[in-house]
Amino acid sequence: MPLDVAAEVISNVHLSSDYNVLGLAAPDIAGRALPGQFVMVKAADRLEPLLRRPFSVFEVLEERGRLVGLSLLSKRIGPSTTLIYDAKPGDRIQCLGPLGRPFAPVAAPDEAWLVAGGVGLAPFATLAKILRARNITVKLYYGARRAAELFYLDLFETMGVTLVLATEDGSRGELGRVTVPLERDLRTRPSDASVMLYACGPEPMLAAVAKLSSAHGRPSQISVERVMGCGVGGCYSCVIPITTPQGKPHYVRSCLAGPVFRGNEISW
Repeated sequence: MPLDVAAEVISNVHLSSDYNVLGLAAPDIAGRALPGQFVMVKAADRLEPLLRRPFSVFEVLEERGRLVGLSLLSKRIGPSTTLIYDAKPGDRIQCLGPLGRPFAPVAAPDEAWLVAGGVGLAPFATLAKILRARNITVKLYYGARRAAELFYLDLFETMGVTLVLATEDGSRGELGRVTVPLERDLRTRPSDASVMLYACGPEPMLAAVAKLSSAHGRPSQISVERVMGCGVGGCYSCVIPITTPQGKPHYVRSCLAGPVFRGNEISW
């Protein structure tokens, strides 16, 4: 069962005028969380906004070998995320989790290619850490609008993750969408090399990754970013179409059946 705690804010790092990483003292939730799972949060001392917001668990925080909490990677786009952006150490954030179906890590000697767009980077910090601990080769394809929105590159480099970057304005890495170098590498990768693709980000990017992986005979796991009103299946705000064996779409709640799905499960 998920836990619901009033977690104290232990840090708030502003990465830019819109992006931040919020650290929460929620060790019991952090200790249960698996890569790809999420939490539902809101400012604990306010009635508005009424509903919580979903965030992937970004980092599991430790201090001197002791579990102290978790962090959330956020972009300020509305009232709820503005409160997250403005939170100060000592504030309380109501945090429910961990929730949802996580990624399934591959076993060595498979390779793992992580494809992230924007805040879709969030679930990959914990996933990459687990994969690298198993000595699995990991490559991160990371795209953003501009170089200033590519975050935590040093974290992944320190773990031994190979970076492939792309920006829409060409300010860092390749010019254009991150699926361009991904498609090139899929096309040139030997067919006998085992590769699992993981993706999280905007839905058009996820659809492209799922279709590319299928076209090149590679399995994929996709973490969808649907709007969630409750995170526990009660509001039906996050339904997503799944292809049935009969070829007809069947709608499921992504907060329960996901947010991680096999790429070929989703009716794009």
